[in-house]
Amino acid sequence: MAEAERGAQFNHQAHTQAVKLTVQLAAKPRTLVGDAWRRFRKHRMAMFGAAVFLLLVLAVAIIPLVSTANFRRPDFTKSMWAPSLEHPMGTDDLGRDMLVRVMRGGRVSLAVGVAAMLISVTLGTLIGALAGFLGGRVDSILMRITDLFLALPVVPLLLLLIFLFRDTLRRSFGPENGIFILIVTVIGILNWMTVARLVRSSFLSLKQKEFVEAAHALGIGEATIMFKHILPNAVGPIIVAATLGIGSAIITESVLSFLGLGFPPDTPTWGRLLYDGQNFLDFAPWMVLWPGFLIFLTVLSINFVGDGLRDALDPRSRL
Repeated sequence: MAEAERGAQFNHQAHTQAVKLTVQLAAKPRTLVGDAWRRFRKHRMAMFGAAVFLLLVLAVAIIPLVSTANFRRPDFTKSMWAPSLEHPMGTDDLGRDMLVRVMRGGRVSLAVGVAAMLISVTLGTLIGALAGFLGGRVDSILMRITDLFLALPVVPLLLLLIFLFRDTLRRSFGPENGIFILIVTVIGILNWMTVARLVRSSFLSLKQKEFVEAAHALGIGEATIMFKHILPNAVGPIIVAATLGIGSAIITESVLSFLGLGFPPDTPTWGRLLYDGQNFLDFAPWMVLWPGFLIFLTVLSINFVGDGLRDALDPRSRL
């Protein structure tokens, strides 16, 4: 009787295990992107940062389109009006609506941040991949070049390059487009070093793995191994560096505009608005408050997203 009960219990446990296994096999297979998204969603500050950044992007894209206020034409009868229902962010010294100017400035600042990030990430990824994969003399030369760029004083060099080339580019592409190309290119070229070091360290680790040795044994070309086999496995640090690079580029552009070497006066950016409002801080503090607050909010939200991506893309993360 006891043996019959034990046999029945064993059959019940075996049936339960079989049902669980069937359910697991029928479930949707896990993917790297899916696992990363699940870990990212559990990072509350990262989700908050992503929501804030998305709202900022929507605001700078939509508000200038639906507003009837002209962000360039002055109206001296409304000079330095305090925030009100008619002008939620007040007006500047020339009577222009600050809400529209701040949102238009956000378009330029965010565009500079994204474009400069793409240049720095592309250049840094290429140099880091070549250094880490080829090693030897190539690695030594590329890392010495990286050290040289790291030793350069970035802000003084930015000021010098913009001062030397801005007039030429303005004549070639126009005042706004010329300075945009110059600022984006210079910021991107002077900020690729961190990405290069991150990619190099990832390649040095990954090229010793078994799947790379198997690819070599199968006669797959070096370029294919580098960009189709190793690079996808090193995308985590690159994405994190890209998100943080946007915030850094926005701050750099703001510094340049605040120093008067950025975009022309009739093109609002967050840094240019700070520069224009510094002389009216005692009379109209909102002229400085709003662009400064949005720079702070944008960079903070991007940093939160970068922290969340770093944890989400780390397979050892417990999130």
